[in-house]
This record gives sequence, structure tokens and C-alpha cells, in this order.
Amino acid sequence: MYTKEDCLFCKIVRGEVPCTKVYEDEDVLAFLDISQTTVGHTLIIPKEHFDNFLFVPKDLLGKVFSVAQKVSQALVAGLRAKGVNILVNTNEIAGQTIMHFHVHVIPRYSTEDAIKIDFIPREIGKLNLPKIANDISFNLKK
Repeated sequence: MYTKEDCLFCKIVRGEVPCTKVYEDEDVLAFLDISQTTVGHTLIIPKEHFDNFLFVPKDLLGKVFSVAQKVSQALVAGLRAKGVNILVNTNEIAGQTIMHFHVHVIPRYSTEDAIKIDFIPREIGKLNLPKIANDISFNLKK
């Protein structure tokens, strides 16, 4: 069973596993990803453990994304990135491999390293968009 004691990012926060820090405050830590997708690929994490995006309190979520913005600005200014991708994977089905909420800030330097996300259109005529919207809206009120 997975525990906070086993969590790689919690071990980094506790200083048990080294990292290359780019930013730290009392709530948030930012460090270079050991698997650099592009030069400067940075992970932003809350120091407190939350399994994923769905469970992070809104105020802390705001702090994490504020740091993600600062890091993005630094990547553009300091490393001359032409843009960045801000990416959050939630749960294994969406590509989350470490079950501690984290934000990827991936700098992009050229069209060759830019990620292309293709949104494949569905047959809109076959979808009941009002029902889908109602199902989402109903659950937003909870």
C-alpha cells in the first residue's frame, strides 16, 4: 500500500532524496525534473502531500500555480524559451506516475520540441451536449 513515507516527492521535501531546487517557500517547492523533456523542465509541488489535483485545497492550489507562473516567466527570460506547457496529470489513466500532486512546467524552444496535442473531434450529432453540461453543472453545485 502507498504511504506518504514512501512518496518520492515527500522524501524530496524532507531532504531524504536530493533535487536541483529552483524555488522554495514555506508551502511550495520547485525543482528540475530528472527526466528533462526539454532543458529547464521543472516540477512544482506543494510540500504537503496530496495524491493529485482533485484533493488540493484551493488556496494552496493557487500558490502552486502562482509559482508555476513565476517559473514560466524565468524560463522565458533566463533560458530564452519561446513558450511553456503547463501540465497536470491526474491519476494513472491520465499519465500521473508519482501520486503526489505536481505541475510540470515544460519550456519550448522550437517547433521541433513543441508538443502537439490533437483534439480529435467526435461526432457531435451523436452527443447530447445539454445532458452532459447538466451532469457537470449539477456536480459543480455540490
